[in-house]
Amino acid sequence: MKTIFKHIKGDKAIWAIVAVLAIFSFMPVYSASTNLVYVVGAGSSAGYLLKHLVLLIMGFGIIYGVHKVPYRYFSGGSVLLLPVVIVLLIFTLAQGTTIGGANASRWIRIPFVGVGFQTSTLAGLVLMVYVARYLARNKETQIIFKESLLQLWLPVALVLVLILPANFSTTAIIFTMILVLCFIGGYPLKYTGFILGVGIVMLSIFVLIAKVFPDAMPNRVQTWQSRIENFSSKDGKEAYQVEKAKIAIATGGVGGVGPGKSVQKNFLPQSSSDFIYAIIVEEYGLIGAIALVLVYFLLLFRIFIVLKTTTTVFGTLLVIGVGLPIIFQAIINMAVATNLFPVTGQTLPLISSGGTSIWMTCFALGMVLSVSASKKDTEEDILDDNPLDILHETI
Repeated sequence: MKTIFKHIKGDKAIWAIVAVLAIFSFMPVYSASTNLVYVVGAGSSAGYLLKHLVLLIMGFGIIYGVHKVPYRYFSGGSVLLLPVVIVLLIFTLAQGTTIGGANASRWIRIPFVGVGFQTSTLAGLVLMVYVARYLARNKETQIIFKESLLQLWLPVALVLVLILPANFSTTAIIFTMILVLCFIGGYPLKYTGFILGVGIVMLSIFVLIAKVFPDAMPNRVQTWQSRIENFSSKDGKEAYQVEKAKIAIATGGVGGVGPGKSVQKNFLPQSSSDFIYAIIVEEYGLIGAIALVLVYFLLLFRIFIVLKTTTTVFGTLLVIGVGLPIIFQAIINMAVATNLFPVTGQTLPLISSGGTSIWMTCFALGMVLSVSASKKDTEEDILDDNPLDILHETI
């Protein structure tokens, strides 16, 4: 054990929290996978559990590898990766298929692995780092709005426009977190308000275009509209999901029915991903539900501890930009399962099955740990970091 601790750096509490969430995830994932096995008739519970184990091991490998990288490299790395993710998003939209009558142009297949990858999650992570870099570089200078339109908001708009047709909830989360980051990073409030207004106008235009040309983006606007309407009307597929989730939560009571004994997992779609929190409440009760919430808030507390000890503006903004969305996503997932929020399709970080969610969460946590492990970087080292130098060192 001492040998392991010698090789891991950064906030040990965050490492422990990640390990607890990962270990705990096995039981609900194994239990909920019976829905896919016996109802859908795909694979076996042991197979899904093994896949989840492999994904988590790869996730821990990502955390370990990323946390060993000095976080100053992420600044220039975001500039190098931004064109890459834009190309990936265009490719994803171009090769998207239709599954069950719904547009599924948010996934690409990783060759030779057979695993789907959601490119919007990677794009959001890179974009948050890029925004943190811009704000840190301009912290001590007066921001000229016209220049920021080209340097900051044009890349942001391009990425969000490419994500929006297939994934509105992810677009909304990324845009919201960017506005929060801009507010904390000292971007002028009047400009932020203007950007928010432009974003709302652009979304309205997009919805109108999608309504006029429905064949261009099949079922997307209708899906958003139905989810909002079903949130209050109690009709439709999303309402069915929420009703089953509410039954699962009510059945759980205080102590739960016991691990693996959920009944609603056989009726609740996406029981191993989007609605896994409902299964957790059914099996572990109110006690388990509150305990899980406390673990995420403990992670939030440790993120704030890292913020307190960070010595650079970029490090602070980086931790906020990649760390807070993890907690935000967890809150949204739990709010959907308890019918406090419309269905969004957001997974529960480190708990739900799914490679993209696990890997990108681990990548973000690796960056947070990299910041917490670094004590020597200065603002000048980071802001003077040339992306071409990073590429040269990597090669």
